[in-house]
Amino acid sequence: MTNPRYIQTDQDSFFGEFLYNQIVPENHFLRKPDALIDWTFYTKKLTRLYKGEGLSGRPACDPALLLRYLLINYLYDLSERQTEVYLNENLPAKCFVGLAIDQKAPDHSTLSVYRERLRRRGKLKVFEEMLAEIVETARQQGVRFGAIQIIDSVHSEANVNTDKDDPDARWGVKHSQKVQTPEGKEEQRTNYFYGYKTHVSMNAESNLITGLEVSSGNEWDGKHFTSLVDMDMKQGLPVKIYAADRGYDDGNNHYYLEYKGLHSAILLKDNRLKKKDSNKEVWQEMVRTKEYQQGKRERYKIERKFGEAKMQHGLGRCRYIGLEKYEVQAYLTAIVLNLKRMVKLISGVGLNCPVYGAC
Repeated sequence: MTNPRYIQTDQDSFFGEFLYNQIVPENHFLRKPDALIDWTFYTKKLTRLYKGEGLSGRPACDPALLLRYLLINYLYDLSERQTEVYLNENLPAKCFVGLAIDQKAPDHSTLSVYRERLRRRGKLKVFEEMLAEIVETARQQGVRFGAIQIIDSVHSEANVNTDKDDPDARWGVKHSQKVQTPEGKEEQRTNYFYGYKTHVSMNAESNLITGLEVSSGNEWDGKHFTSLVDMDMKQGLPVKIYAADRGYDDGNNHYYLEYKGLHSAILLKDNRLKKKDSNKEVWQEMVRTKEYQQGKRERYKIERKFGEAKMQHGLGRCRYIGLEKYEVQAYLTAIVLNLKRMVKLISGVGLNCPVYGAC
């Protein structure tokens, strides 16, 4: 059987692993993923997205090499052009991607074409699968997943003026808060954004993202609750409690958790607890349960994860125009967040650790 043909990287030459072993510390963050992830798996998996499956035409770059190239792009929140320069100047990054020291990084346009191939031909399935595979790898490596799962959404602002055309971006509510007017009166003020939302499920103990969906900015958060629960259940996670904010307080969501044999720690709206009829008793009883209180205490962790996604990996603003392209950004951000967290939990090395030590 004929094997696909790829551009040679000389990783096994003198200018490859031999020199990297002398120069790049074994404890560098970008050394760690190779010990945890079988990149050749992605070579085989992604080859089917190439015309002729790599058997015809000029040799292409190994799709797993380009996947790592793309991950560098998101790990350091760089543009495609910046990623090419970074890869040519940074030896640990070049080692991670799989290039020899004396090889130039593929042109930045190659990265753009590759990303579009994954989106159009792969239908984004590769990103969903990779997210699940990192979760499974973490479990196999002994990372503990706890009983509490947190669901919430994070917004990303469209990187366009609102009078320009972005067919899928919509106005959504950032948050509402009570403020005091100059006259001393208290009023409710709502802040809005124009863009998209990423709806996320995250395990409270491991802090790993286990599933996500995207939507326009105006969509109701609670709509995505049950499908995110289903994603977690499909992965066999040991979840018993689901925590979420008041935006998910809907009778159908509570009922769905009960139907699945799970405990609800969805924060309740005031009107549920202040009713004047006997229906409020079931909600008051739920609030008193230890499961509700445990979930409520853990919910802050997902806000911390969203802060990391925005401040370190650029999720605060959309890189591209259109919902499907935004989904690429959401998945790749979640994947690099999980990659960082998995390496940290297993090896004790963080992305921003000193080069020669764990942190």
